[in-house]
Amino acid sequence: MGGRLTLEELRALAAAGEIDTVLSAQIDMQGRLMGKRFHVDFFLDNAWKESRSCSYLQATDLEMTTVEGYKSVNWVTGYGDYVMRPDLATLRRVPWLEATALVICDVLDPQTLEEVPHSPRALLKKQLKRLEAMGFRAMTASELEFFMFRESYEEAEAAAFQKLNTFSAYNGDYNIFQSSKEEDVMRAIRNGLAGTDVPVEATKGEADAGQGEINVRYSDALTMADRHAIIKNAVKEIAWQKGRAITFMAKWDTDHAGNSSHIHQSLTSLSGEPVFFDPDGEHGMSKTMRAYVAGLLAHSREITYFLAPYVNSYKRFTAGTFAPTRVLWSLDNRTAGYRLCGENGKAIRIECRIGGADLNPHLAFAALIAAGIDGIEKDMPLEEVFLGDAYSADDRADRDVPKTLREAIAALEGSSMLREAFGEEVIAHYLHCARWEQHEADRIVTDFDRRRGFERA
Repeated sequence: MGGRLTLEELRALAAAGEIDTVLSAQIDMQGRLMGKRFHVDFFLDNAWKESRSCSYLQATDLEMTTVEGYKSVNWVTGYGDYVMRPDLATLRRVPWLEATALVICDVLDPQTLEEVPHSPRALLKKQLKRLEAMGFRAMTASELEFFMFRESYEEAEAAAFQKLNTFSAYNGDYNIFQSSKEEDVMRAIRNGLAGTDVPVEATKGEADAGQGEINVRYSDALTMADRHAIIKNAVKEIAWQKGRAITFMAKWDTDHAGNSSHIHQSLTSLSGEPVFFDPDGEHGMSKTMRAYVAGLLAHSREITYFLAPYVNSYKRFTAGTFAPTRVLWSLDNRTAGYRLCGENGKAIRIECRIGGADLNPHLAFAALIAAGIDGIEKDMPLEEVFLGDAYSADDRADRDVPKTLREAIAALEGSSMLREAFGEEVIAHYLHCARWEQHEADRIVTDFDRRRGFERA
């Protein structure tokens, strides 16, 4: 697949006049690409080694508020710079932007030149190193769902995001004719991503009017997380170029389905052999896989914040909508929080169905892997497989997916596993982020408040 570039190839393309701009971007706490556009000459002279960015990029919210109360970044520290060090293995073309390349950066402390521990890419890399020390590599694939609208982003904002028209008028799940109407945008997305070394397998209509899904090839966890961040940015940019708006909100409208980000996970040996498969195991599951899945179940509530980071995220967890409400594992069963895929085959894997499309992939992967590692290290026994409708399962209350961000914050705060895996200061950083999100939601008067109480109260 084309799209990847070496530094020497970038030099040649710059000399030929084919590339004149390089996007140098870090992954922020919300999973967005944040950085600078360099003229290619300056990038090749200096910025390929490092550049600088304000430290608040790893301590802000969706609206780029300078949130007070972070220990690592605040007015006392002066909001100084972090170092952005390009990972040249991620250097690639951006076909949908003229004469442009992109590189993803790690975020470093300028004094120690160590990676900033709460930066999402560093968090994921830390868990991957733990796995490698155990002789494993993590493989993942994340599916992304979204809604597309006939309006542009500018038109949607001018309408205060009210009375928007989904691109299709009815449920087009798997419907080829319906998805053909969107092909002007979706073909550009598939081909644009393919040209930037993001191997798209398919796009399809999803389970509600105007909803779609994009699937990409399974890969190692860091590559997949980087690709996930690139996909979300690309989908928005390409839709914007076509005069359309797309949202990855977990629940953009009360009467419409939610947007999921299902995460498929497995482990391989360092030489690439599948670790989760055992032909003699029940359902083809190895002992290692059973312990990993047991860890996911045991710690699912604790890690939910990293799968559902906003107040809106929890409005997606509604029975009968294909979004899970119970922390159970099952076979090929879309009502459970965890679904076994590829039963009795080498491609066997576990799918986490809890995450919404609003998650940060680096943080979500890191949390899931940390839970799985704990299961393996403690040789946790896996409970019996659940069969049937998980929505109506009569089970313990501690098996409910947290119903609110408040519940998820409390579970995260009490997680000794994550404190050990991520570090006390990192957990404190993200708890502060979560509490700020809840604080803002509690403070703001909404359209719901006005509609319900303006006259009646």
